[in-house]
Amino acid sequence: MKKIAYILLLLGFTTSFAAARSYEPVPSNVDLPAKYTQEYIDSISDEYKKVSNEQIFHVALDMLKDTTGEFSRKAILGYNVTQYPVQVMFKDLSEINEAYSTFDAIGWKKRGKLYIYINPKHEYAPPGALAALLAHEAIHQDEYNSLSEETYAWTMEAIVWNEILKKYPESNNLESALVTRENILKQLLEKGNYTNKYIKKTVFANNGYKNLPLTSPGFQNQ
Repeated sequence: MKKIAYILLLLGFTTSFAAARSYEPVPSNVDLPAKYTQEYIDSISDEYKKVSNEQIFHVALDMLKDTTGEFSRKAILGYNVTQYPVQVMFKDLSEINEAYSTFDAIGWKKRGKLYIYINPKHEYAPPGALAALLAHEAIHQDEYNSLSEETYAWTMEAIVWNEILKKYPESNNLESALVTRENILKQLLEKGNYTNKYIKKTVFANNGYKNLPLTSPGFQNQ
C-alpha cells in the first residue's frame, strides 16, 4: 500500500512538473516590469491557458487589467459572441493571404471560433505593446468590418497604450517596431485632444480599408 501511495505521489509531482513546463516562457531578451517574475507569471498562466501556451501573451493580457482594455481581455477569455476563448498566437500572415504579409496582426474567425494572429516580427516586442495590439484585435468578433469599427479599434489601442505607459513606462522600448506603431497612435490621440479625430482621418485615408462600408453590426459612425 505504501508503495502504491509513493508511486501516486511521484506521478503527481511528474504531472505538475509537466504542466508547469507546457508553457512557452517569455523570451529571455524581452524586458519585463519587475512585477513579472517567473513565479508570478506561472501563477497567472492557468487563467490564460486556453488562449495561448505562450507566456508573453499571458503577461500582455494581465497588463490589460485595470485599463480600458479590460473589455478586450474578457473578450479574449471567452466573453465574446462565440462564447469561446480567442486563440492567440504568432503566425506568418502570408500563409493566410500574401496581402497580409506586412500586417502587424489580424483577427480571424474560423469554424465558429475566433483567432488573433500576430506577425512573428513582434515576438520580442514588449508585452505592454502586445497588450495594446490585443485590445484592438479583440474588438473584431465577426465576419463583418467597417470604417467605424476600425476607428473604434484603433482608438481603443491608442488609449490602452497611453494607459500602459503610465503603469509600465519600461514598455516604451524604442527599438521595437510595434512600439513605433503604438507611439504614432498615441501622438494622433494627443493631437486630437484625446478624441478619435485624427485617428479617424488616418483610418479613412488607409488604402487597405478603401472597400470597407461605413458601419458594421454594433458600430455606427464614430
